[in-house]
Amino acid sequence: MMRQDGKRPDGTTLLLWARGKPLTWDMTVADTYAESHLAATTLTAGAAADKAAANKEMKYSALASTHVFFAIDFETSGVMNRLAVDLVSEIGRRISSVTEDIRETMFLFQRLSVALQSLQRGNAISFQATFANSEM
Repeated sequence: MMRQDGKRPDGTTLLLWARGKPLTWDMTVADTYAESHLAATTLTAGAAADKAAANKEMKYSALASTHVFFAIDFETSGVMNRLAVDLVSEIGRRISSVTEDIRETMFLFQRLSVALQSLQRGNAISFQATFANSEM
């Protein structure tokens, strides 16, 4: 995707997604336990993901005229932002309409969960390594 401002989302579909526009997305994983997010995440699950999504939507607001944009934001605790859940559910519905297997949405969420668990394990190892007497 060519852009004059140098901003580049993570991906875009070649086929039209909705309203005659392709789907474009950008993904972020926000640290649930970062000091900058703790005040919000201790009160509301997904607050860091929602904040990251709002920032992405503002960053890519110029795309609205030519693309359907989704900010896909996870937290390291496993929570997704609301619109990302909607998008994954829609992708699952579309896959189900082709495969005729109503479990496709569930399978898709399971795959995302496994990928996020790998990220969480990596974060735990990195965190543990910051201690002076860490044993791995």
